[in-house]
Amino acid sequence: MKAKDVARLSALRAILSATTNAAKTATPIRTDTQLVALLRKTAKANQEAVEEARAAGRQDIVDKEEAQIRILEEYAAQSGVQTVAGDELRSLVQAVVSEVAATGVDKAKQTGEAMKKLNAKGGPLDGKDVDRAEVAKLVKELTA
Repeated sequence: MKAKDVARLSALRAILSATTNAAKTATPIRTDTQLVALLRKTAKANQEAVEEARAAGRQDIVDKEEAQIRILEEYAAQSGVQTVAGDELRSLVQAVVSEVAATGVDKAKQTGEAMKKLNAKGGPLDGKDVDRAEVAKLVKELTA
């Protein structure tokens, strides 16, 4: 890069490396949603590196990793992929859980059925950037 933006170059190299590695697995990155999930996963790993560097007293590494996190979040925000979180996510999950409960599905199987409906092709969360762990937590909370 001619601008000599070392942090951005490092972030781009990390993204390219992660996508290349993902291409060699059973689930290569094929959609924008998958790429945004990869960006968020990489940013989360960098956040853990920041915490470790702080504990070790390495401010230089903290600064470098935080710059990379900002760049990754910038790319994720500009991706055009809709992010679902907070109240919007809760209302979507609540609607699906109510729908599953109304069908008379056994209480023990409601969590699995709700997750299937939420994540199915054409479902409420299809093609959207969401934290799947948060979705699972909400479904378990609402079906309990």
